[in-house]
Amino acid sequence: MAFSLLAKRAHVSHGSVTKLCQPPEARQARQTRRRYAPRVAKQPVELHVISDSTGETAVRLVHALEAQFPDQDFEEIRHPRVETVDDLNLALNRAKGRPAVIVYTLVHPELREAARALCRRYRLHYCDLLGHPIEAVAKVAGVAAQMTPGARAPLDSTYFKRMAAIEFAVKYDDGVGTGLHEADIVLVGVSRTSKTPLSMYLGYLGYKTANVPIVKGIEPPSALFEVDPTKIVGLTIDAVRLQEIRRQRAARLGGNQHAYAELLGIYDEVERAQSI
Repeated sequence: MAFSLLAKRAHVSHGSVTKLCQPPEARQARQTRRRYAPRVAKQPVELHVISDSTGETAVRLVHALEAQFPDQDFEEIRHPRVETVDDLNLALNRAKGRPAVIVYTLVHPELREAARALCRRYRLHYCDLLGHPIEAVAKVAGVAAQMTPGARAPLDSTYFKRMAAIEFAVKYDDGVGTGLHEADIVLVGVSRTSKTPLSMYLGYLGYKTANVPIVKGIEPPSALFEVDPTKIVGLTIDAVRLQEIRRQRAARLGGNQHAYAELLGIYDEVERAQSI
């Protein structure tokens, strides 16, 4: 037993001495090989979206899913208008044997059951987005689902509020009109600070949004100073970045746009906007 332990110690010691006795060039070469060894690229995960309609419901969830894996590559593959088991089989055959996840929104129970059975047969990971929610709501409400593929939500007050807010943003864009007092939000900023896109997005969310540009040499409308200050949001941007944006725009528009993209003038505009 003692001889065995001594032999093991001697073996370890001999190995350590061997590594330490290697010339520095050999150790450096080994480290270089490790550092620059080619890395095996990650294989993209295929996300197969199967739907008996357009698949937009599933795609929105898939995008949220991808955001949780920023270092992973994905490939989205859509299979819309899957209305029969043959259609379903064709779509799943494409994913068989691949690094794939199946996400499906199928209304009819027969298709959902077929999708579940085929995914298990092909050893595919799958997610049924509509099946369990439909069954849960039906049990709680005591009412059977209509099982209509592609059914749209009814046009309710929220929809009409959103449309009115978008129309408001268009009507009172870039300081046009006198609707500041009616606005839920008033955006203020120099040219090219994304006032219009943000106004449209807020309109989509249902907020009536007006925007007022701060232009060098032109006083803002007096109504701006009469609006509730809690409604006003000032947009700002780094002067150098703003210069890049304006130069690109000036190049597209053509003509002499030197003053529009001149950096010192931009600094003055940004400082004046901040003072307001």
